[in-house]
Amino acid sequence: MTGIARSVLYLVILMVVPSRSVMAEQEFVPSVVQAGVLLVASPGLNDHNFRQTVLFIVEHGRGGTVGLILNRPTDVLLAEILQDLPMLKQTTHRLFGGGPVERTQLVLLFRLRQVVPDARHIVNGIYVGTPRVLERAMASPKPNEAFRGFAGFAGWAPGQLEYEMRQGSWGVLSSSTFDIFNKDPATLWPDSIGLLMAPRTISIER
Repeated sequence: MTGIARSVLYLVILMVVPSRSVMAEQEFVPSVVQAGVLLVASPGLNDHNFRQTVLFIVEHGRGGTVGLILNRPTDVLLAEILQDLPMLKQTTHRLFGGGPVERTQLVLLFRLRQVVPDARHIVNGIYVGTPRVLERAMASPKPNEAFRGFAGFAGWAPGQLEYEMRQGSWGVLSSSTFDIFNKDPATLWPDSIGLLMAPRTISIER
């Protein structure tokens, strides 16, 4: 799996895709899809790739949508993937399954206190960055900084996510609803559904 560590990150695409907010329709009152929100799978969504998932939207615009699944940890340690970073040895940081697209690609998500090279800001101090960013963050850790590694990502063509939302497949929460770096993955989806259904803002049946 060391080849994943050498893979080109999806950052290049993320740097050039422009952002644009889109108002969702029908089932969601109100719902705005934009970079930095949490996309929550409806209880009626049975696609095995996304069933009972919560995603962090990294990019949303005319070129499509990119997100990372937050609640699918794997049994693989991040140290096994980034073997060139000795500071990861003896740590228990796990690799997460970020989505069904390009599963051999590694995407690193960070919460940082300041802008650093090789990192792209998404929202509220959350960045996508390279292993160099991780190396610097671990060499000089600061309070409340955090990171996660993902294998692959989720992607939607232009208009595809909007269509799925009109079908009642997704709800939206603010990224500030949970601490996405420390929230228990096992409770993230049910807790998100609980918030969306009080009052009811998500379709239960499809």
